Amino acid sequence: MTTQIEKDTDAGLVPPRATVRDWAGLVVLALALLLLAVDATVLDLAVPAISAELAPTTPQLLWIIDVYSFVLAGLLVVMGNLGDRIGRRRLLLLGAVGFGLASALAAWSVNPEMLIAARVLQGVAGATLMPATLGLIRSMFLDPRQRTVAISVWAAMAGGGAAAGPLLGGWLLEHYWWGSVFLVNLPVMLVLLAVGPALVPESRDPRPGRFDLPSAALSMLALVPVVYAVKEAAAHGISVRLLVIGAGGVLAGVLFVRRQRGLAHPMIDLKLFALPGFRTAVLTNLLAVFALAGVLFSGSQYLQLVLGHSPMRAGLLLLPGLAASVFTSLAAAWLVRVLRPGAVLGGALVLAAIGSVLLLWLSPESATSTVPFVLGFLCIGAGVGVALTVSSDLVVSSAPVERAGAAAAVSETAYETGIALGVAVLGSVTMAVFRGGLDVSQIPSDQIGAASESLGGAMEFARQLPESVTDGFLASAREAFVSGVHVAAIGMAVVLLIAAVVAFRLRTARE
Repeated sequence: MTTQIEKDTDAGLVPPRATVRDWAGLVVLALALLLLAVDATVLDLAVPAISAELAPTTPQLLWIIDVYSFVLAGLLVVMGNLGDRIGRRRLLLLGAVGFGLASALAAWSVNPEMLIAARVLQGVAGATLMPATLGLIRSMFLDPRQRTVAISVWAAMAGGGAAAGPLLGGWLLEHYWWGSVFLVNLPVMLVLLAVGPALVPESRDPRPGRFDLPSAALSMLALVPVVYAVKEAAAHGISVRLLVIGAGGVLAGVLFVRRQRGLAHPMIDLKLFALPGFRTAVLTNLLAVFALAGVLFSGSQYLQLVLGHSPMRAGLLLLPGLAASVFTSLAAAWLVRVLRPGAVLGGALVLAAIGSVLLLWLSPESATSTVPFVLGFLCIGAGVGVALTVSSDLVVSSAPVERAGAAAAVSETAYETGIALGVAVLGSVTMAVFRGGLDVSQIPSDQIGAASESLGGAMEFARQLPESVTDGFLASAREAFVSGVHVAAIGMAVVLLIAAVVAFRLRTARE
């Protein structure tokens, strides 16, 4: 792929190399990403505790997990453009404050509705953090090789935060109440605010043009309804109402694209999608995270509620896969020097697909399922780690420096949309199979809804049953949930292999 920096180099204009301050600033940016990554995996591990304490319905539980990603994905393009105008560092620091306050509100939520509202606020704040970090890396590291290394560190921090989340969350859940998992964000926020102004240089687009409010509204109206319709259709089936909502989102998307084509300063430069590397990177970014989010959501429940592991033990079993994501994120910077990006992306996605297939060997028995789960998640984590680094590098390298925030927002929109869809679609498929396979023959008809609402709800409901019925009902619940995981794993493998085919085709593409 030929970038603007490489064109300048060919013309004799050697891009300046990063200074010590720039590398120190990268650590600060990585802390901001750590703030988001820890929060994501900590919450996955806390699902059983939240289910027991707040008793959310299945739709409420899914909203608690993924409304953050819905809101964040809907606002990323807007916030990326806003950062290009008011300054990416300023937006980063404002987002850190907002994220910390929203985390405190989530920690002391007293019902599912309050927790969902807090997660919405976290999404708004998170939308300022993610494009700001990647956009700042694009402006701080002008040398292509140094930028690839910086992005690999950035991606590794995402994996490192995800790896630290289960361990820290497991310890907190065993010693404190579930809300404590949100409070881990506050120390990181304070460090970010203390050192960020000194180490991170401000950057913005010198000629940003007018901020286009209609485009901002259309971008949100396009994404959020579509993701909502997909989520609800996966959970409850297709309905006329959902088709109307989805069609409204598609219409808003069409209007958004048409408006961008006619603007002198568009919110998203659609010409970037003409580059094979850019559009392949966006697609593979979305699909890789789709698989990772789905297995984290179902995997944490499987380890704790099906196999009976403690939160700390569940965190330890997730650690190898998350640590592999860190290692491969860093290794990706070397791999793209010796292989074409498309080959690296395709191979990483095939590895993640193999990990998904290994999940078919899971069963309700801990003795026969722990190793397949660890190995399967190890392959998924390793593949996704490489895919995120390479795809993010391809995206930001395609854009000029002054549009770094907007380009980064596209990458992060794909990332967050992948998380939202992974939880919504794969989580909903798992729960649909669970409800269909649950044996409720000995449950009173007026209590079937409560018994089959979620796996955590079924476990709590079983305490009310006579001993003669309890064991059979619990065994049915565990087997039904594992069947749901199997179906979701097949879906993950198919999606990842399709993405791999698209990535491998990039080997012969010329930009």
